[in-house]
Amino acid sequence: MEERLKRIYVPMTETGFYILFCLQEEMHGYSIGKKVGELTGGEITISPGTMYGTLSKMEKDGLIEFAREEDKRRLYRITALGREILTIEQKRIERLYKNSKGERYEG
Repeated sequence: MEERLKRIYVPMTETGFYILFCLQEEMHGYSIGKKVGELTGGEITISPGTMYGTLSKMEKDGLIEFAREEDKRRLYRITALGREILTIEQKRIERLYKNSKGERYEG
């Protein structure tokens, strides 16, 4: 993985994390927004500008790819590089969580 991409995406914004997390299955922007709302109990909403700007950047950087079009909506999915970055971020979050509880992280 390019160090440049690692510096850009780790640590991730909460919005970026949820978008990449959701794209472990094929989704379009609207369905990602709904899923994020469900996962966070409505605490996080992603505006269309943020959603489509992030999707565009992640696609350009190779973290996600266009999967197909359905009802005039573009569906995306995570790539191997995206999974690698998501895994690094999940481990970072788990370490923070365990440390905040006074536990040692052994990841």
